[in-house]
Amino acid sequence: MLDPSKLETVLRRGGDVADLVTRYRVANEHRKELQGKLDELRARRNDANKKMASLDKKSDEFAAARDELRTLSQEIKQGEHEHSTLEAESTDILLHIPNAPHESVVDGTSEADNPVVKTWGEKPTFDFEPKNHWDVGEALGILDFESAAKISGARFCVLRKDGAQLNRALINFMLDLHRERGYEEIWPPALLRRESLIGTGQLPKFEDDAFKTISEQHELFLSPTAEVALCNLHREEILPADALPKRYVAYAPCFRAEAGSYGRDTRGLIRQHQFDKVELVKLTTPETSYDEHEALRADAENVLEQLGLHYRTVNLCTGDISFASTKTYDLEVWLPGQDAYREISSCSNCEDFQARRAKIRYRPEAGAKAQAVHTLNGSGVAIGRTIVAILEQYQRQDGTVEIPEKLRPYMGGRASLD
Repeated sequence: MLDPSKLETVLRRGGDVADLVTRYRVANEHRKELQGKLDELRARRNDANKKMASLDKKSDEFAAARDELRTLSQEIKQGEHEHSTLEAESTDILLHIPNAPHESVVDGTSEADNPVVKTWGEKPTFDFEPKNHWDVGEALGILDFESAAKISGARFCVLRKDGAQLNRALINFMLDLHRERGYEEIWPPALLRRESLIGTGQLPKFEDDAFKTISEQHELFLSPTAEVALCNLHREEILPADALPKRYVAYAPCFRAEAGSYGRDTRGLIRQHQFDKVELVKLTTPETSYDEHEALRADAENVLEQLGLHYRTVNLCTGDISFASTKTYDLEVWLPGQDAYREISSCSNCEDFQARRAKIRYRPEAGAKAQAVHTLNGSGVAIGRTIVAILEQYQRQDGTVEIPEKLRPYMGGRASLD
């Protein structure tokens, strides 16, 4: 939840944010005015109680004081009801206001305004016309969109034979790599409570993008990303300072309705309802969060560099950063079959935005007041999009695909998909 002191800064995002900020300020100002009136009425009620205690219960003065007390109590009851309504309204509006961008985030309206901060490797060159990954994968018999559509509908894929093994190899490779770099591995649940999604900012604003299952006992959501479960490991906790930073890595299947992406990326693995991802999450102190952010980015970049995949890193502008983020780096891998860079990992610092919603705090020292931690998350990285990048960057003219050297131990020592 946005710290109200950052309302001016969040206006840099543009869009409908200004309207939300105005609505919040009006509702919150009304709430504060009513709070002042309630404090005054309660003081008058206390005075009336004291006055009655000193009066003869049979006197006219006592009866008048009793009538005044009844009137005051009724006004207070009505005022408290109105105050609760205004407080809920203010909170609901605040839950729909995104995080404020960091000062290092440039102003902009779309991905076209994102500055490139790093480029690694060279674009692969071919002496033939490179194909899209779906053509490569279908020809190899490892991507089966037709069967997936029969089973589940559009935006699903069945991975067959080497495709299934490649998916599993990438998961194990990434988990091993991140464990070596100091992350604790977690296997989280795939079904999440509403409170967990509110805590990380997916709800209430993005409920249309969530898959939900309802039983007689439970309302549960399919996990859109392991970030939700990893952050909520410490919901409503106060951590000691020496327990920070927390660094977690998890593989998890992810599920998204993609409600706002109708007509986009209808072919291939880029935008699926179900996909696999290895996720990185950190909880740390405000003083160290930006150093941890740079390290998080380096950990995600290391995956692509180990696999020899050409990519670039961009610093997202104010119009492109996600709802909960204050600063985000996107890693964009080169896809020669599409002649374009596509996002394969987002590494975000959310500062205290999620921690305030989920009530994750730490105590800087014994006896000190608890304060919100900073949370960070990043894909380490998206499995399906890595398969896309391998099929397109490592394709050969004869239709086979070279397996990156670092993956070969996970693929039975094989050097190619054929």
